Amino acid sequence: MFSEVTKEMLDFIDASPSCYHVVENLAKELDKAGFTKLDEKEEWKLESGKSYYVTRNGSSIISFKLPVKDYKGFRFMASHSDSPSFKIKENPEMVTEKAYVRLNVEGYGGMLDAPWFDRPLSIAGRVLTVENGHIKSRLVNVDKDLLMLPSLAIHMNREANKGYSYNAQKDMQPIFGDEEAKDCFWKIIADAAGIEEKDIFGSDLFLYNRVKPTTWGANGEYISSSRLDDQECVYTTFKGFMSAKAKEYVPVHVVFDNEEVGSGTKQGAASTFLKDTLERINESLGKSRQEYHMALANSFMVSADNAHAVHPNYTDKADPVNRPVMNKGIVIKFNANQKYTTDGVSQAFFRTVCENADVPYQIFTNRSDMPGGSTLGNISTTQVAINTVDIGLAQLAMHSPYETAGAKDPVYLAKVSKEFYEADIEL
Repeated sequence: MFSEVTKEMLDFIDASPSCYHVVENLAKELDKAGFTKLDEKEEWKLESGKSYYVTRNGSSIISFKLPVKDYKGFRFMASHSDSPSFKIKENPEMVTEKAYVRLNVEGYGGMLDAPWFDRPLSIAGRVLTVENGHIKSRLVNVDKDLLMLPSLAIHMNREANKGYSYNAQKDMQPIFGDEEAKDCFWKIIADAAGIEEKDIFGSDLFLYNRVKPTTWGANGEYISSSRLDDQECVYTTFKGFMSAKAKEYVPVHVVFDNEEVGSGTKQGAASTFLKDTLERINESLGKSRQEYHMALANSFMVSADNAHAVHPNYTDKADPVNRPVMNKGIVIKFNANQKYTTDGVSQAFFRTVCENADVPYQIFTNRSDMPGGSTLGNISTTQVAINTVDIGLAQLAMHSPYETAGAKDPVYLAKVSKEFYEADIEL
């Protein structure tokens, strides 16, 4: 059951402890495959039959393949690079009881707090340097068990198992070392980046869980890892994109940052990143504004962000009839208030793609009395208004630092992604 695609995906996640590493690792694969890197600050001179990619902020990336002949429209698959975590604040070291050094952190995204305790943590992200008048970004991954958030013993809070409300400033500050660790933080970061401490002029650093991905279950049917939401969709849609041919539509693979905090950044789904890229493709290929809008009207987007599986211990939390489970295929997501973009048209389109690919699919809706989350699909369409379906893979423990999903499902999404990119279905 544990396929090569699933293994490759877990290796990718393990090598991508931050959104910046996600984009760097995708870019390496694109470079290896002969894609040309574009720069938003330079003029684009694109050629039919060639493949390209562009990044923004080092945390979002758009890659695309141009057909040899003219094209009818675009085929997009979009996911996100970020996951809930703790961001390290400025002046992070805090000495406590003259015996400990803790790090001052704050939550990023809507995380589950309790699973962060009592497991090895470390730091990843980027630092910024100034070299010859240019600001340069260097990736950081302190590749060792560096931090811990120890729980308070049951003896000191006899009510702990009856529920506890964590205070972000009091309870969630990890231990970095003893009193001798004072003033060591930036040296450790500089060493991991391969630079001098004095050369760090800025940083975006996050905690990450050091527990390795694993497969488990009676028949190896489950996988658990950090950041399955949403790197599972990032990798598997990318796998399909890389194997697809550019025929009558332009295949476009999109990875936005900051979905977990609302997407309202220059590199998020609410930004002009996708719109700017499409307009520059159109202009570089000598097409008119009319032809651009005609192409958009004949385009389609798949917003891929994981979905909730029915939890065996909390079956009452699921909708009475729409109850996705792991290893049963792609989850198509619906919401009457348009937290998800799926409607009758986009459902029909995507179900056709699934059936053509011989990939199973299932339906997710929230309980009618329980508001759910949202994702990047409806936010992205405020900039590029096209038919869109929201999908994902079923998982448990969403927004935990260690999530669980099905070992079969990555294969399904990689397979249906290739079919989607090559599909010639008129809307």
